[in-house]
Amino acid sequence: MPDNPALTYPIAGRPDVAEMLEVGPGIYWIRMPIPIPGLEFINLWAIREEDGWTVVDTGTKSSKIQGWWRTIFAEAFGGRPVKRVICTHFHPDHVGQAGFICDLFKAPLWMTLTDWTFGRMLSLEAASEVPDYVMDFYRRIGFGEDALASFRERGFNNFAKSVEPLPTQFHRIAGGDSIDIGGHDWKVIIGRGHSHEHASLWCPDLGTLIAGDMILPRISPHIGVYPGEPEANPLKLFLDSFDAFRPLPADTLVLPSHGDPFVGVHTRLDQVESHHETRLTALKAFCAEPRTALDVLPVLFKRPLDLKHTFMAIGEGLAHLHYLAAEGSIERSLGSDGIYRYRRTAVQASAA
Repeated sequence: MPDNPALTYPIAGRPDVAEMLEVGPGIYWIRMPIPIPGLEFINLWAIREEDGWTVVDTGTKSSKIQGWWRTIFAEAFGGRPVKRVICTHFHPDHVGQAGFICDLFKAPLWMTLTDWTFGRMLSLEAASEVPDYVMDFYRRIGFGEDALASFRERGFNNFAKSVEPLPTQFHRIAGGDSIDIGGHDWKVIIGRGHSHEHASLWCPDLGTLIAGDMILPRISPHIGVYPGEPEANPLKLFLDSFDAFRPLPADTLVLPSHGDPFVGVHTRLDQVESHHETRLTALKAFCAEPRTALDVLPVLFKRPLDLKHTFMAIGEGLAHLHYLAAEGSIERSLGSDGIYRYRRTAVQASAA
């Protein structure tokens, strides 16, 4: 059940799989299982239109999920068609069934240009051999040859295995757009850092925000640095995005992609901001001596990490290190062993 006591959870209960629960006028909550430890479910949304439905996010690629969708279409949708699919961003738990639903109903996919393009690119980029630049990226972080061999065995870019083929045609949405859904205007708010151009949907008439992954009630979304953009600073992009959500009314009903709908958007933004500030402060202190990105993981993650989760966690570690490096708090150097190390700058050390 909801476990953030600083927030208010106004929706009683949760929908069962293949069922819908109305959370606002014409807005329905759908939950689908996902194979992501610690999350277990993704929230999907259906908005009733005069002559059909708009679906927001779709779940991962899975024959079971397709079967549950078919049950919803036949029963809960009352035989009315899907008129449009909106995906908040390109991650598989959000676009995984978009191709299936769009094809079934000949419905258009609505997404931001950057995330549709990135999803299309990833779906075409899978390869059996891991490129050298990817191995070099992880080698510079400090992974040993045994860990690198394990990573190489997994192949390169398994995105396509988690999604139905993404539609090759789409309808672009962008920040500031207003979309008429179910007779109400929904405004597009762009967030960055978790994905490149994440679209949340805000309806002033209904006081409701479909937040996607940008604002979650229990955890901060994954913010990571990866080989394709090795010098990225996604944490700054993510935290800077909060400015777009600050003007929302305090009584906004937030519909997140993971966790329960809640009220308390400003409180939650403050909590997440504080969470990352605490991590950044701890990292600055820890980097009084040169540290590799692998060295800093126990500062950020208190639970033990196996190799698979270490490869995930290292992206978050780099995101925090890159944030500090960009603001001049730490500096990076390449050692004679070919591994990057991070150390607090002289200015920061004297201030401490």
